[in-house]
Amino acid sequence: MVAPRSVAVVTLGCARNEVDSEELAGRLAAAGWELVDDAENADVAVVNTCGFVEQAKKDSIDVLMEAAELKDDSSARTQAVVAVGCMAERYGEQLADSLPEADAVLGFDSYADLSSHLDAILHGEKPKSHVPVDRRTLLPLTPTARRSADVAVPGHAQDPVIIGDLPSGVAPVSGPRVFRARLDDRPWAPLKLASGCDRRCTFCAIPAFRGAFLSRRPAEVLTEARWLGERGVKELFLVSENSTSYGKDLGDIRLLETLLPELTEVEGVDRVRVSYLQPAELRPGLIDAIAGTDGVAPYFDLSFQHSSNAVLRRMRRFGSTEDFLGLLRGIRERSPQAGIRSNVIVGFPGETEADLEELAGFLTEARLDVVGVFGYSDEDGTEAATLEGKLSADEVAMRLAHITGLVEELTAQRAEERIGERVTVLVEGPDEDDPGTMVGRAAHQGPEVDGQVLLPGVEAAPGDWVEAVVTESLGVDLVATPAELVGTRPAAAVKSAG
Repeated sequence: MVAPRSVAVVTLGCARNEVDSEELAGRLAAAGWELVDDAENADVAVVNTCGFVEQAKKDSIDVLMEAAELKDDSSARTQAVVAVGCMAERYGEQLADSLPEADAVLGFDSYADLSSHLDAILHGEKPKSHVPVDRRTLLPLTPTARRSADVAVPGHAQDPVIIGDLPSGVAPVSGPRVFRARLDDRPWAPLKLASGCDRRCTFCAIPAFRGAFLSRRPAEVLTEARWLGERGVKELFLVSENSTSYGKDLGDIRLLETLLPELTEVEGVDRVRVSYLQPAELRPGLIDAIAGTDGVAPYFDLSFQHSSNAVLRRMRRFGSTEDFLGLLRGIRERSPQAGIRSNVIVGFPGETEADLEELAGFLTEARLDVVGVFGYSDEDGTEAATLEGKLSADEVAMRLAHITGLVEELTAQRAEERIGERVTVLVEGPDEDDPGTMVGRAAHQGPEVDGQVLLPGVEAAPGDWVEAVVTESLGVDLVATPAELVGTRPAAAVKSAG
């Protein structure tokens, strides 16, 4: 009997990439490939790269190089390494020329037939490297006309036909097919609402390689949510490039407000979390839906980027310190314990010292739970790269250090303010450094980047819910004493406990 071909899908970057990787894994499993965890145990290593910022691109190159080295390791099974994902889509042939160790560099258009490409590589063929194109040009300018376009969009799995039955664990036994295979057993999972972006922020290259904004239909989202719920997922993490735009191309900009209650009714799912909200597009109705729907985490991932109106205009964004503080007041009036996170860029071309201090003042008053701080650097193909008023690398580094230090102090203070709060924690597993302490997240904490709750001495399994009272803060992390342990919580109870 011939051993099945094996493949490892290695994911870098954001939660949106994780969804894309699981779609690829589902397609490959349906085509007869055995999915394995480690590249050294796979015939082919597929590296889903990130092309967002310079460090992410460097990390992608490093992982590709490490995987390529396995081909020369006699103890490893690896025969080929393939680059996919955002960096492959963005740079294509350029990446292939600079990284001959990779056996192929494939773009999004190759995803539907990835199995054939991998087969060809194992038979000594070398697929033509992806030729990049501005993917915004592939869809009609009018959002409502985009549904009829035949364009590959990762994570949407538009192709409805697979010949034969899909393997167990890849799709439901009946009903619409789900092109996804879980690559981990975490009790939460990202679920893609949409792809692409219609905004034209001067610093961002994402729309050029991710394309124009395209929503998934609610039926598709709900089908995949049910599939995830059947596989032990307790929390859905809704992702996109801009969740506030969801539904605009389907003729209903308020569609997310009606979809959220339906998602909370999915069997097995206790909590739904929305990410990637644009402050300038955040409608009162959507705030109400997030803050007031049982089973939806009162969590607001707001992409402020700056607060100085002058800098925001140069970024081609909208808002100001006053506008953003008013938005935060409105959120906290509805949900005093809401979790609020954001990202900011310092050292943007033309940023004055007064702009920087305005940003510092905004952050001080905003009381955000988590803030990602990035120093500006030119990105290929962006308008910001052509702007005047560039600051020196040393000056950007100084400003980055200043705001980062401030943010660390402010977010630690915000965590300390939560001492005494009652929280509902989704247990994710034991602490790596202390197996006697379980680790999880409360409603105000998004996955992986927003801090965590430590539960010393708690006996629980991943996916359990623990009601607890916060007793201590450690930076942005919290320590809590359990009030009770429950295996499955009704959505309403999860929401009301914060």
